[in-house]
Amino acid sequence: GVHDLEDLQTGMRLEGTVTNVTRFGAFVDIGVHQDGLVHISELANEYVNDPGDVVSVGDVVRVVVLEVDLARRRIALSRKQA
Repeated sequence: GVHDLEDLQTGMRLEGTVTNVTRFGAFVDIGVHQDGLVHISELANEYVNDPGDVVSVGDVVRVVVLEVDLARRRIALSRKQA
């Protein structure tokens, strides 16, 4: 299973819970110690003006891992191909 940042690989499809919604995207808990960010441009196939229009805190969403930055402990996620 995925328990740590090091377990993540680009292209992995995961399920997570939205923990925070900001003007630039949504943070998703995918079971590692760091929440991943779904950037506003990756939230939906269509243009999103406000992330709050498409996701809310507590939503369970399917995401795909775009990039893992171990040095900065950042995870980039997308809902587009998930």
